[in-house]
Parts: sequence; structure tokens; C-alpha cells
Amino acid sequence: MAKSYKRAGKAAPQFLEDDPSTGYLPGRRWPVVRYGLISLAIAAVLVFAIELIVRGDFAGTVSFFLQPLKPGWTTIVVFALILIGLDAVLGRSHQSLMIVAPLTLSLAFVGHQKSHYLGDPLYPTDFLYARQIFALLPLLVRDRPMTALAMVVGIVAGLSLLVYGWRMWRRKVPALSRKGRLARLTLAVPLLAFFVSIMDYATFSWTRDRLQIIPIMWDQKENYASNGFALAFALNVPMAHVSAPPGYSDKAIAAIARPDVTASVPAEKPDIIIVMSESFWDPTKLPGVTITPDPIPNVRALRSGSMFSPEFGGMTANIEFEALTGFSNAFLPAGSIPYQQYVRTPTPSLATFLKSQGYRARAIHPGTNWFWNRGAVYADFGFNDFKSEETLPPMQKRGPLASDAAMTDEIISEADASEEPVFFFAVSLQNHGPYEPNRYYSPTHRVQAPISQWARESLLSYAEGSADADRGLERLVEWAKTRSRPTVIAFFGDHLPPLGPVYVETGFLKDNVAPRKEASPEAALEHHETPLVIWSNRTGPAEHMGAVSPAFLPYHILKTAGISHPYYTGFLGEMSEHYRVVDRNLLLTPAGEATPDWARQKEIDPAIRDFRLLQYDMMFGKRHAAPDFFPETVDKIVAAHTS
Repeated sequence: MAKSYKRAGKAAPQFLEDDPSTGYLPGRRWPVVRYGLISLAIAAVLVFAIELIVRGDFAGTVSFFLQPLKPGWTTIVVFALILIGLDAVLGRSHQSLMIVAPLTLSLAFVGHQKSHYLGDPLYPTDFLYARQIFALLPLLVRDRPMTALAMVVGIVAGLSLLVYGWRMWRRKVPALSRKGRLARLTLAVPLLAFFVSIMDYATFSWTRDRLQIIPIMWDQKENYASNGFALAFALNVPMAHVSAPPGYSDKAIAAIARPDVTASVPAEKPDIIIVMSESFWDPTKLPGVTITPDPIPNVRALRSGSMFSPEFGGMTANIEFEALTGFSNAFLPAGSIPYQQYVRTPTPSLATFLKSQGYRARAIHPGTNWFWNRGAVYADFGFNDFKSEETLPPMQKRGPLASDAAMTDEIISEADASEEPVFFFAVSLQNHGPYEPNRYYSPTHRVQAPISQWARESLLSYAEGSADADRGLERLVEWAKTRSRPTVIAFFGDHLPPLGPVYVETGFLKDNVAPRKEASPEAALEHHETPLVIWSNRTGPAEHMGAVSPAFLPYHILKTAGISHPYYTGFLGEMSEHYRVVDRNLLLTPAGEATPDWARQKEIDPAIRDFRLLQYDMMFGKRHAAPDFFPETVDKIVAAHTS
């Protein structure tokens, strides 16, 4: 009897120790507690490694975890739950680490590189244009071949080690029982679902507030610094959804003042040619740098003002979006790319309007038609055709890319051959970064500066490309002077070039890229202005424009062409009397008065409110404004987005 009692007393712990659901060998005590603690420890090490890679600063990473209720500890718990849940799916204890660790550490590395070169953290929407990144790899390999080789070797070695470890783990670690897998899923799934439910930054969450997870969506750099890479990345997942502005309704749209302007064009319709020149800027603005001869004499002589770019060193499509639509990125989620996310149906643009007035709307870009989704977007914008690398005749290269001279030849040839008035939107390619030394065999300029040889040669490559772009403008202007048809030419750079270390060595910037939130309006202008020329063969260059957002370019271009439109010259014309720069972090009046962080203020200028309401209505809403502001789209109204 005593013997049977003894056996009964030992039955429960013996069952737990021998249960293969724990994934541990028989004889070990407290396997469930041990498994949980080890999962937490693994999650802690992994989250620390992620933050260390992203931040590149050991002390900063340690300080992120010092206080017990900071988001770092919440992230550790979430990662532990993910590991436990995946273990249940895979059927082996801790095997989930072989999936989660490579994936998250790779994302952290990519995030660090993006922040280093472009100044922005990694967003979920960045994967919408992963194909563009791969298309630029040949340029990156040419710039840093040894780095590229090391990355390839590292990837191959890492994958080989991962496959070997995976197979060894499957052989050495006991399989989990059905009961053990179910127990893990019962724990992990509800808790993970709870964490997902509090990630919607647009709604208040008491739990999120208690955990000190504060979505700082207006300042993404601070958002990632405060909440950590993983949680900030998760908070940005809903960014593809654009919520209606407060007060949006048909009555709110009806209350917006209608400008006393109708759509009209001159009897002799002028050709309009817009050239958005890749990374065009004045490199002589770099401190202590002398470039001889002047790389941009023609732009300097004809300059009308400056274009205030909402981006730095990249994201060309966002500048293009504003320049063609007259809408602003300031009213869209931070980090979003309208070309990739929001333009999915016919959207009003300069091409839509001018085509309705008898123009042939044409787009030209010597790159591929899928880059930035341009092929689909240009069709939705109303262009008649888009000539890209796939449909253009073979174009002469200058350096590794199609030359500006070849693109200029194509513009002139097509304009001369057209009996209809033409609207051209051309995006150059030649001066795309990176700017590897010795990019051009016979440079015609010299760079003098107290910087490293690599930086001087990189800057020389950039200056040569800028000079070619300047000569392209000169050729267009000289050609237009001989034409009998009125011709308007607009020329501007999309953003400052990604010169990286050159900025640091010359003292132009503290880091490789400019910060999103500048210390002062003057610094924002210095780091975001590119040269702007708007010129007519009838009236010469427009003058004294100052710095303007690309959203206001349609107004200035059509005004120079003698064309009017309810939105592009009416509404934007009235808006330009209030502001000449409308940026996510800055408003700038014609008199130069600045309003930083305007979006965080309780009261927003009614003019900005109306601008935002109109844009939302035409892009995502019910298009109540179309008959009065975009009459050319009324017969083509389609179902609104359900983003």
C-alpha cells in the first residue's frame, strides 16, 4: 500500500519531466519554467542586438532598456511570444529563432543603412519598391565592389550555416507533443492578438499608454528612437490608410471658396516642357569648395528661384507627385510614397487638364517603366504615352547611364515632329547617385577643396553630371528661341544629391544626410533648395519666385504659359499668397515668415485646412470638388479609394 502511494505521489512531476512537449531531456526539473525563462532571455538578446544594429551606439542601446516600463521591455515580451508561437508551429523548442533572428537582424541592418544614407528609418511601405533597390545594385556594386563582395560572401555563408543548423536542430531536439504545441498556441496567440489590437496609432489605447508606447507619427526619427525599431515599425504598418481630415464632408467641401477662374488656354497654345533633373543642385554651395569652370552657368543666368524639396538625397517620385498634381506630401502619412500606395485610379494632374485642352501629354524617362510604378501612374495621370527604356530608341550613355544630351535630343525631335501642342514631362537619369570616383573618362572641371581624395573625386563626378544637365537646359533654350510656336520650359532638381561623406568632410552637414526636422527654417532652406528655372521664348525667365514647394509649380508654369485653371492657377494661386512652402514640418509665407511643426498645433490656418480637404476629397474621398475645381475629370469620375 505504501509503495502504491509513493508511486502515486511521484506520478505528476515524473509526467512533466518526461513529457516531450517541453523539448527537454528527461530528468530535468521545472521544464516549463525553464523553457519560458530561456525564451525570454533569447528574446532579450535578440531585441538588444536589433537596437544595437539600428542605432549603431552601445551606450544609446543600453539607455533604451534602463527603465522597466519603457517600450524595450514590451518588445522583449512580444518577441518571446512570437518565438513561443512559432515553436508550436515548427514542432521543436527554440527552432523559431532560426527564422526570427535572421529576418529581424537583416531588417535592422537595412534600417541602419537607410537611415545612414537617406536619413529616414525603415518603413513597412519601403518593401513596395524593393524592385527599385535591386535595379540600382549595379551602381552600388560599381561604387563599392569590395563591400558588395563581402556582403555576398556573408549572405552565402549565413544561409549555409542556417541550413546546417536547421537540420542539426531537427535531429537533436525532441519533437513537441500535440498537447505541448496546443499549450504554446493557447498562450501566444491571444496575447499577440491583444498587442496587435493596441498598435493602431489613430485610436487611444489605455494599455499602450500604460506601457509608455507613444506613437510619435509626426516625427519618425524620434518615434523609432523612443519606441525602438520593432514597435515603431509595427506602428507604421497602418500608414497606408489615410484617414479623412477632421470635418470632411460634402458641406465642408462646398464651403471652400471657389476662385473666379475658369479653364482657358491662349489661341496659340504654347508647348510646355518640364525637365526634372536628377539630383540637380549647385555644388559650389559646399563650404571651402571651388569648382572651375562654373558647372551650372546657364541655370545661374536664367534662375527664377528655388524648388523646396520635401525629400533629401532620394525619393524622386514624391517630388514628381507634387509637381504634376499640385497636391502635397505634407497631408499624407510620413514615409508614404503616393506613386506606390495611393495612385490606383484616374487622378487629376497637369496631363489630365492639358490633354482636355487639345495637348499631347507625353512623359519621358530613360529608365525602366516600372521604376516607381511610373507606367501605371502616368496612365492614371492622363498621359497619352510614356517613353521609357523599353520604348525609347537606343540612347547614348554618359558614364553608366543614359545621357542628358540623348534625352534632350528626344524631346526636341518629338516636339518638332508634333502638329499638336505638346506637354512634356521628362525625368533625367544620367546624374543619379552614387557618384563613384572616375565616373567620366575625360572630366572638364577641377575641384579644389581641403577634403580627402576620394571625396574630391566623387564630387568631381557629380559636378561633371551637373554640367551636362546645365548644357541640356542651354540646348533646349537655344532651340526654343528659334521656334515660332510659344514654348515654356521649366527645369529643376528633384532633391539634393546623395553625396554622403562629401557633406561631412566639407562641413555642410554633420551627418551624411540632412535631418527631417531642421534646427531652423534657414537650415531647412539650405538643405532642401534646388535651382528652379521657368522660362518662356516670349517673355524670358520668370523672376523673383523665391523658394516654392513643388506643389506650386503647376501654378507658376501655367501662369507663365498664359493658361488658367480653377485649381492649378485659381486655388493654388490664392494659396501662394498665403504660403510658398507647404512642407510636413514647415510653412513659409511669401514674406519669409516660418511656422515650424504647424501640424501639431491645435489651430490650423483655414487655408491649409481647405488645401488638405480638397486633396483628400480628390484622392480618397467622393470627389465633391471635381465639378468646380477639376471640371475636366467630371466625365471620368471613378469609385473612390478604400485605402
